[in-house]
Amino acid sequence: MGQIKVEKNAGGIEGLCVITPAVHGDARGYFMETYNKNDMAEAGLTMEFVQDNQSCSTKGVLRGLHFQKEFPQGKLVRVVKGSVFDVAVDLRSNSETYGKWFGVELTEENKKQFYIPEGFAHGFLVLSDIAEFCYKCTDFYHPGDEGGLAWNDPEIGVEWPQLEGEYKGTASGEGYHLTDGTALNLSDKDQLWVGLKDTFHF
Repeated sequence: MGQIKVEKNAGGIEGLCVITPAVHGDARGYFMETYNKNDMAEAGLTMEFVQDNQSCSTKGVLRGLHFQKEFPQGKLVRVVKGSVFDVAVDLRSNSETYGKWFGVELTEENKKQFYIPEGFAHGFLVLSDIAEFCYKCTDFYHPGDEGGLAWNDPEIGVEWPQLEGEYKGTASGEGYHLTDGTALNLSDKDQLWVGLKDTFHF
């Protein structure tokens, strides 16, 4: 037991948790537990995970901000290679922090995990040349149930690190780039999401 340290209500937003595992290293490398049901329960995290996902993305890719409407997913996310800035936005209509965001850098070096419960939009920006991103979900992926929120909605004001560009009224990535000149890379779908006042809420 005691293999994780949990920062609860990260950024003052109820339910968000930043989890730092105990890493046991020596000259050969390291070992850590990436998930332990008993340790999580001891920290008050009793969710059940039903699906594991993994993605690989190149520098400048921004995925988000995503959620499922009828089958909301809690997500426990981490990076196994590279670095991303990971963001959650509170879409719970009865929450005191509705519309507020919190972000944390997840890297292969810091080995932090971020738990985003149901009722949030989620996304990340890749800061390294390559990032491999893993996450556990509390519900399955349901085609046709996905929703999204504009990653650059000024009403929310996510401060994406290393990103430069001017908001032109839509979620288009045109004209945005990282400070080293890498162009922002979004899917066609992610450039069509609308802002907080026009989107779904829980």
